Amino acid sequence: MITIRSKQDLKDRRNCGDLMGADLCEANLEGVNLEGVNLAVAHLAKANLKNAHLEYANFDGADLNGANLSGAFLEGAHFEVTNLEGVDFTGAHLKIANFENACLAGANLENADLERAVLAGADLERANLNNAHLEMANFNGANLEGASFKRAHLEGANLNKAYLYEANLEDANLNRASLNDANLIKTKLEGAKLEGISWSAS
Repeated sequence: MITIRSKQDLKDRRNCGDLMGADLCEANLEGVNLEGVNLAVAHLAKANLKNAHLEYANFDGADLNGANLSGAFLEGAHFEVTNLEGVDFTGAHLKIANFENACLAGANLENADLERAVLAGADLERANLNNAHLEMANFNGANLEGASFKRAHLEGANLNKAYLYEANLEDANLNRASLNDANLIKTKLEGAKLEGISWSAS
């Protein structure tokens, strides 16, 4: 197993583009450029990747529990079946990123840009998505219990079959969003924009 704790440790590996299964737990990689790197099944718990460039990187099956990815550039990155519990994605750039079936319970995605991101089947229980850009994002079948979407931009988003029990969508923009078969029990929708939404229950 490759063990990396700092940018210096990374120098000999950065050109190979493959860090699959690497041990980067608690590594300080703030601002590092790892665009397109393969970090599948890597160990990144509590790693500091603040403001890092990780566009189109592969994190499938990796463990990033408690990691700091605030302000990181992650456009098109893959996080399928990834442990992202408690991760700080504040202000991160996540357009068209894939979080299918990932665990984002308790994650902080405030002010993050997730336009057209795929979060189908993901677990976002108690996650913070306040002020996030989620235009055209796909939350089909996602667990959004207790998640907060205050003032979030969800125009055209797919929330079909999403579990929104006790979720907070106050002042969110849901214009043209799809909520077919979504569970909206105790969901807070005060002040939300709901023009042109699609909603039906089976």
